[in-house]
Amino acid sequence: MTAEAAGAFRRTAIERSDQRIAWERTDQAFFAAGACHILAWVCRDSYPRRSIEIAAVRFAGERQVFHAYAIWDGWAFDHSGWNPEPQLLAVNTDFEGHPIERVKITDGLAEFCEKHHHRMPNQYWDDPLPRARKYLSRYTPPWQ
Repeated sequence: MTAEAAGAFRRTAIERSDQRIAWERTDQAFFAAGACHILAWVCRDSYPRRSIEIAAVRFAGERQVFHAYAIWDGWAFDHSGWNPEPQLLAVNTDFEGHPIERVKITDGLAEFCEKHHHRMPNQYWDDPLPRARKYLSRYTPPWQ
């Protein structure tokens, strides 16, 4: 799969206000917009022997990030699977039509969620962790 812009899957107003409706979106839409950070942390935690980090993108000069993903050795993992990180950054920049910047995330999940106004797993309609693990398992990591 080729990298796709997270913004192509943005939630509608009703999806933002109703967790059940947001939950019922396709896996790709769910993990592109609304639970990207959950997928990134599940990816990192699923491969403890790899030096997987978390990164996010935001509009240049802004504080708020709009998409989080896992990174390893130049590869990025998000709703589009594993892709070269420059490709992921390029498709998001092109889609948004504004310069974006990559931010290395060093906080834990709880701190990240608090700082960037994202939901913790217990704030979803159902537990997103098993769904994220299942989604991750669809993709072969670049080291295999």
